[in-house]
Amino acid sequence: MEFDYIEKEHELIENIRNQGINEDVLHHFTLHVISFYQHHRRELPWRTSTDPYRILVSEMMLQQTQVDRVIPKYITFISLFPDFSTLAAASRKDVLGAWQGLGYNRRAQALHTIAHLVMDTYCGTLPSSVEELTKFPGIGKATASAIFVYAHNVPLVFIETNIRRVFIHFFFQDSHNIPDNRIEPLVAATIWKENPRDWYNSLMDYGSLLKNRVPNPNVRSSVFRKQSPFQGSDRQLRGQILKKLLTGAEMTEEDLAEELAVDPARLAKILTTMHREGLITSHASKWKV
Repeated sequence: MEFDYIEKEHELIENIRNQGINEDVLHHFTLHVISFYQHHRRELPWRTSTDPYRILVSEMMLQQTQVDRVIPKYITFISLFPDFSTLAAASRKDVLGAWQGLGYNRRAQALHTIAHLVMDTYCGTLPSSVEELTKFPGIGKATASAIFVYAHNVPLVFIETNIRRVFIHFFFQDSHNIPDNRIEPLVAATIWKENPRDWYNSLMDYGSLLKNRVPNPNVRSSVFRKQSPFQGSDRQLRGQILKKLLTGAEMTEEDLAEELAVDPARLAKILTTMHREGLITSHASKWKV
């Protein structure tokens, strides 16, 4: 079955090379991606719900994090904090503890802040406009649009890593330094308006397929940035600091430097940043969550 999809994919790419981009090519591309999804769709826990809260949690978790890592964390997080009111009532320590292992802990902090905003300012309901959502911490236009597509099935245009990968693979085989403003019109022209939720799910699944099958097309995007190694990075050290402090311990900089075997000057700089971000606090020369 997979061979048939690869053969059709190659045929489409050759047609695009020979004919250029036209209405017929775009139509066949849409049919091809939807057909793949109908036969090979991934069953993901957030796809069983249209609850804006659950969609928000999944979108925040999926930022810069692989699906396989998100699935168990999402299930646990939703079981602990099933709605905005429960999340808003939770302590920062409990929220960060539930997030441990996903990295980029500022996303958890942003989600906690959003829950407070929704409960205090929006009567417990997520705002009903993309513009309003982008005012929330950790939510850009693409994430806000994705939330509306998946929660309300509205045909908005947005681009993220997997979507970008699909369009570059099919339509820009011989191009480099491709800006998103060349991709956006193609997304708009191919969107399945009757069911945009399934259309974007189709693109996401096809992008995941390509990730494991071809050299990364996204390196030819103008927004591509190679991620720095995690081992030994400040990101890793931030996670280690938080893990230590989430045990309930209150530790001095000297104790943390010794426990983590890190240069005190580097540690002091990172602690200051985490304190400024509101992830940790300091009292009597000791750090805690």
